[in-house]
Amino acid sequence: MSQESVSIGLSNPKSPTNVGAVMRAAGCYRASSVFYTGERYSRAAKFNTDTKSVRNNIALMGVDCLLEHVPAGSKIVCIELVEGATALPEFQHPDKAYYIFGPEDGSLDQQVVDCADAVVYIPTVGCMNLAATVNVVLYDRLAKSSSVVAGDELIRQSRDTNNKVKISALTTG
Repeated sequence: MSQESVSIGLSNPKSPTNVGAVMRAAGCYRASSVFYTGERYSRAAKFNTDTKSVRNNIALMGVDCLLEHVPAGSKIVCIELVEGATALPEFQHPDKAYYIFGPEDGSLDQQVVDCADAVVYIPTVGCMNLAATVNVVLYDRLAKSSSVVAGDELIRQSRDTNNKVKISALTTG
């Protein structure tokens, strides 16, 4: 049985808010690294919104080319609204995946799409923002995984320290 791993590639992300939210998603869904291209995020990074300080545990690296940083053994999965792509509900995620997402205000380069092992789209009306798209794709991967960890211990580890809500005993009547 092969070990699962996830890396994320962001093509010229526009917003530091979205990159911060992508980092939070990377932490929630146990991605090992996030790569990004372009200058827009670097210029705005001082406005970082990684509220859980995920950057301390997951590498966030600016690179010139996402294709030069495919983790060993990973399949390239481009997430893009492109004709002929596979709808996310029908997609079977590879154990080792490098998900590459396009910019909020553009598309992935044809060269990147041409190198993909799969191209996937989320069947919505209109397009979602970058962080929302990353969250949906990574959640779909988790939901389809046979190695889902669940239960009260996970809830205790995951929730905010201010969350003390409990489920009351259910009564009929």
